[in-house]
Amino acid sequence: MALATVCLVVYASLYPFTDWRDQGLSPFMFLNAPLPRYWTSFDSGINLLGYAPLGFLLALAALRSGRTAHAVSIATLVGAVLSLSMETLQSFLPSRVPSNVDFVLNALGAWLGACSASLLEKMGVLQRWNDFRARWFARDARGALVLLALWPAALLFPVSVPLGLGQVFERLELLMADALQDTPFLDWLPVRDIELQPILPGAAMVVVALGGLAPCLIGYGVIRGLAHRVSFMLLLLLTGVFFTALSAAFSYGPDHAWAWLDVPALTGLIAAALLMLLTLWLPSGMASVLALLALAVQLTLLNQAPESPYLSHTLQIWEQGRFIRFNGLAQWLGWLWPFAALGYVLLRVLQTEDREASLEDETVKSADDPRSPSA
Repeated sequence: MALATVCLVVYASLYPFTDWRDQGLSPFMFLNAPLPRYWTSFDSGINLLGYAPLGFLLALAALRSGRTAHAVSIATLVGAVLSLSMETLQSFLPSRVPSNVDFVLNALGAWLGACSASLLEKMGVLQRWNDFRARWFARDARGALVLLALWPAALLFPVSVPLGLGQVFERLELLMADALQDTPFLDWLPVRDIELQPILPGAAMVVVALGGLAPCLIGYGVIRGLAHRVSFMLLLLLTGVFFTALSAAFSYGPDHAWAWLDVPALTGLIAAALLMLLTLWLPSGMASVLALLALAVQLTLLNQAPESPYLSHTLQIWEQGRFIRFNGLAQWLGWLWPFAALGYVLLRVLQTEDREASLEDETVKSADDPRSPSA
C-alpha cells in the first residue's frame, strides 16, 4: 500500500509528464527562493494531506517490521526525500513550479501521518483492526479488500451511466485508429456496419443494478457470516450512492448532485438492493461465479453504447478544475476497475476449482490406501 501511495504521489507531482526540458537553472534553486507570493488554502491543504497517508503507511510498515523506535523518523525521512525529488524534477517541467513551501508541507504531512500510525499502534487500534479483519473476512481476502477500497475512488470520475465503470470500447477504437494512422495496419481494424446506438433505459437500469451487485458479490466471496454480509451490503449501497452524488457535485455543481438519479438509475438501485438480498446466503464460491457473470454482462451492455453527449463537456470541466493533477489517474481507475475485478474473480474461481480438485484427489487416495481409516 505504501508503494501504491508513492506511485500516486509521483503521478500527481509530475503530471502531465510532457515538455521536459533543461531551463538552464539549478534544480535546487527553489530551496533558497523567496516564499511564494500567491498561494491558496486548497494547495496548502493538498500538499499537507497528500503525504500524510504515505507517512502513515511507511510508519506502519516499520512498526510491523519491528523498527518501533525509528518508525516515525524513517517514514518522515522517506517522505521528505520523495518530496525533494519531486520538487527537483518539477524544475524540468515548464508547466510545474517547484516550491520550498510545498517541500516543507509535504515533509510535515509525512511526519503527521507517521505520528498518527505510532499513536494508533500504542492505543491498540491497529491490533483491534487485525482482530476485526479475522472475524469478518477470509484469510485470502487481500485482493477483494483492495478492489473494494478502490471502488469509491473509481466512482468519482464521471460516467455515462451511474455505477457504469469500464466503458472503454469507443475510446479504445479511436485510440487504435489514431495510432495506426498512415500505416497499412489501419485496414486491419474491424469496421462496424452501424454506429453505436445510445443505451436504452432498460439497459441502463441493468447496468446500474449490476454495477452495484458486482462489488457486493466480490465482498460476499470473502466475508464471513450472514450478519456481516448484511452490514456490508448496506454500507456498499450507501457508498455507491454517496460517491456517485459527489462525482455529480464535482462535475456540475452542488445543486446538481442528484441529477443522475432518474427513473432508470433509481430502478437499477432498487433492483441491485433486491439482488443483494437474494444472494446473501450464497456460498463464497458461487458468489464469485455470479460476480464474474455480473461484470461480464455489465461490460458487454455498457460497451455496446456510445458515451453520453454530455460526458465530453463534463470531462473538460474536470480537466480544467482543481483536480487536474488527479484527472488522468481517476479516469484510468474508472476505466480499469471492472477489468481488474474481472481478472481477480476469474483467478479466484479457478483457484477454488483447483482446491476442490485437490481435495477430491486426496479423498480418492485415502479411500484406496488400505492403511487409511476409511479403507
